[in-house]
Amino acid sequence: MWVESAGRRGVKLPGDIRDEVHCKAMIDRAFDEFGRLDLLVNNAAYQVTHENIEEFTTEEFERAFHTNVFATFWLCRAALPRMQPGSAIINTASIQSYDPSPTLVPYAATKAAIVNMTKSLSQLAMKNGVRVNAVAPGPVWTPLIPSTMKQDSVKKFGADTVFERAAQPVEIAPLFVFLASNESRYVSGEVYGATGGKMPY
Repeated sequence: MWVESAGRRGVKLPGDIRDEVHCKAMIDRAFDEFGRLDLLVNNAAYQVTHENIEEFTTEEFERAFHTNVFATFWLCRAALPRMQPGSAIINTASIQSYDPSPTLVPYAATKAAIVNMTKSLSQLAMKNGVRVNAVAPGPVWTPLIPSTMKQDSVKKFGADTVFERAAQPVEIAPLFVFLASNESRYVSGEVYGATGGKMPY
């Protein structure tokens, strides 16, 4: 986790977000370091690909849910009571939430859970004046892709979009900036897609 404040040097907090205690400790450290907590972005994820259901192990399924869903919940639960009106939480969903791939069963299920959690949490958070939204990208070039997919799939990654390519992270970042800014002050419980023209609904 990386925490920073305007005009102050950032602090790196290494650890395993599959650990509930560590998630709470990160939020505590961020608040202690800066005296406030204005933004939480949940972006860490784990995925694994297999061609057949029997190839997915219970360990892989549990790791996906602990990394993608449990950690998001633990971090939100720890952060929200510390956030003041005008603060924001941004979760990272995926086109897999709506158009799941058969080779990404655990990952797709976690991203659908994140969409659902975003919408329910947004209603709770608004009692504190905090906005909760999500970004649901389509194919994006990240280290997760070559490290978790077969080489032939990597070569074709993103080719099924209207752009015929995957996005670069810099092309998704403006959505996060918008949702973190005061420009989105009337936006909560929304899921913003950036799918390269793919229509998941």
